[in-house]
Amino acid sequence: METHGSINFSVLGGGGEVGANCFQLSFNGHRILLDCGTHPKKDGLDCLPAFDLLSRPPDAYFISHGHVDHCGAIPYLCKQFPNTRGFATIPSTRIVDRMLHNSAVVMEMLAKERGIADYPLYDHYDVGYAMRFLEGRPFGEPFSFCDTLDARAEFIHAGHVLGSASILLHLPGHTILYTGDISRTRQYLMGGCKKFPKKLHVDTLITESTLGATDNDGNGSYHAEVEQFAAAIRRVLHRGGSALVPSFALGRTQEIANIVAHLQETGELPFTPIYTVGLGRAVYEIYDRFTEYLHPSATLRPLSRFERLGNVWDPSVVQNLLRTPSVIIATSGMMTENTPSAMLAQTMVKSSHHGIFFVGYLDPDTLGYRLLHAAPGDKLQFELGAPAVTVALEDIAQYRFSAHASRSDLAAIIERIRPKNIIYVHGDEDALAWMAANTGNGAETFVPAIGQTITIET
Repeated sequence: METHGSINFSVLGGGGEVGANCFQLSFNGHRILLDCGTHPKKDGLDCLPAFDLLSRPPDAYFISHGHVDHCGAIPYLCKQFPNTRGFATIPSTRIVDRMLHNSAVVMEMLAKERGIADYPLYDHYDVGYAMRFLEGRPFGEPFSFCDTLDARAEFIHAGHVLGSASILLHLPGHTILYTGDISRTRQYLMGGCKKFPKKLHVDTLITESTLGATDNDGNGSYHAEVEQFAAAIRRVLHRGGSALVPSFALGRTQEIANIVAHLQETGELPFTPIYTVGLGRAVYEIYDRFTEYLHPSATLRPLSRFERLGNVWDPSVVQNLLRTPSVIIATSGMMTENTPSAMLAQTMVKSSHHGIFFVGYLDPDTLGYRLLHAAPGDKLQFELGAPAVTVALEDIAQYRFSAHASRSDLAAIIERIRPKNIIYVHGDEDALAWMAANTGNGAETFVPAIGQTITIET
């Protein structure tokens, strides 16, 4: 039972895992959700947060950014609880709208391809309805979000992707900061997160832990990684092959496309076509609409600078595409089966002159992870219902262009904020264990699992 002297934090998704992020804060009879995502590795109702733990409608929900593991369940939530108000940054509202409509299309396709009875979980009408109640708010301007509650929220630049924000909540007697997905790195298009002022008082910090298990803090700068990436692509193009770069549609596609264009313009790569695809191009248009949110020195090329990738489910299109050298930036970033990157890789791995270069996080359960660790002669299935393909390609590598804070960066953020309580989320078991053991500065720390509720005294 709630008391006026405590806040209950419940994990509906994103505890002990990366996916379906959704956290409930309950206090004084009020309930707030932080993020509302789906799980990229699960299907049907299993991909949703544990909405059955919601005993009543939330007063409001907040979305940190537009990746579907943080926003993909919004229409389902709004079907369960009509008229629920949501808040995101102004760029994120545009991105969320586009991502959710794409999710509706993908779910309908998966229902046919895989016979998933629960799909689609929502349709385009449901997306439109939910978007009516998702309000865009500027960065850095506190706002009231509930008429019956004396509390304010504020979005703070998180540096992850366009529109991404940490969420600062000033609740009665308690201040909470939820990092969302955060980055301190100066990327090509995005600046790092806004530096938190030392005078900022935070009682409870809820922090992502994605890279907690990754010891890459001494592996060089972002610029050095770009140079190695350029050398790999150059090697492939000079031998007449094509370079495939599996990329997330939001953030990574726009970043990599402009990096490759820059490398061509400076003479570090030969001029060949740069291909992008579908959703990545649609999100690119939103980046172009909100260039003021990018780093001041960033150069966002016009979308026309990049060729449109054709129907890669047609083998003849793929064969024709690979006849001449090119750089192909295609979803999905983890190379899920049947996606454009997987369909291209299905042909490319049969030859030795191409290259496949991953530029983001790879979950160990994904096709992309298996391909990265495959040896020549291994067999992998790239297309559901199709025979496995024998891998001949050896030029497969991963470059560290992550838009998540490294574990040393997360530790530095915690050190600067010095909260009383820390809740570690959004990470696998090893990542969470490292974070809990090596950060905290004497704070009360929690690593809650899905379905677990912890109580924080105010």
